[in-house]
Amino acid sequence: MSATVTSEFHMSIAPAPIGFLSRLWLPVLLACTLCGVVRAQDAPAPAPAPAENRALDSEVQDLKKDVVDLNKELFILEEELLFPANTQVAVFVSMDVGEFFALDSVQLKLDDKEVSNYLYTPREADALLKGGVQRIYVGNLKTGPHELVAFFAGKGPNARDYRRGATLKFEKSVGAKYLELRISDRQRKAQPEFEIKDWE
Repeated sequence: MSATVTSEFHMSIAPAPIGFLSRLWLPVLLACTLCGVVRAQDAPAPAPAPAENRALDSEVQDLKKDVVDLNKELFILEEELLFPANTQVAVFVSMDVGEFFALDSVQLKLDDKEVSNYLYTPREADALLKGGVQRIYVGNLKTGPHELVAFFAGKGPNARDYRRGATLKFEKSVGAKYLELRISDRQRKAQPEFEIKDWE
């Protein structure tokens, strides 16, 4: 009896004929092929060629440049409308050397009315020391006499708190008026000097 069972067992694991294997695997292979076709159809379109990318990037950069240029033109036009040349007054800040003074803030009063109070970051103060000029105020003034008072606050000699003022009486005529708040070092006195210059 044991011999019979053994022979039947060997028969069950004997290799199947080739035709049987092909009938078994054919549906599986067909299903895999169909899945591949479906996935290929659902896959996104291939990325555009590098030449097309370069052309598209160039167009985008051109558009950005056009927008920046248009923005500049609009800004200039807006300033001309808001501050016509006949009534415009502009105040600028500049620094020279800066050995005896570290600028923190500038307050402006025009005809006893506060028109600007600007607090400087270390980066902005450093830019002024390197020769930069900042427009701190622009506005409109009637023709006639006016007075500008500027208060400068910061760290003076020996890192002490320092606050000084400067005053300028000027005449506004027809046409734009430009004033400069100049901070410089007075070497003989080892003190900072503050002045307002009228650019005629």
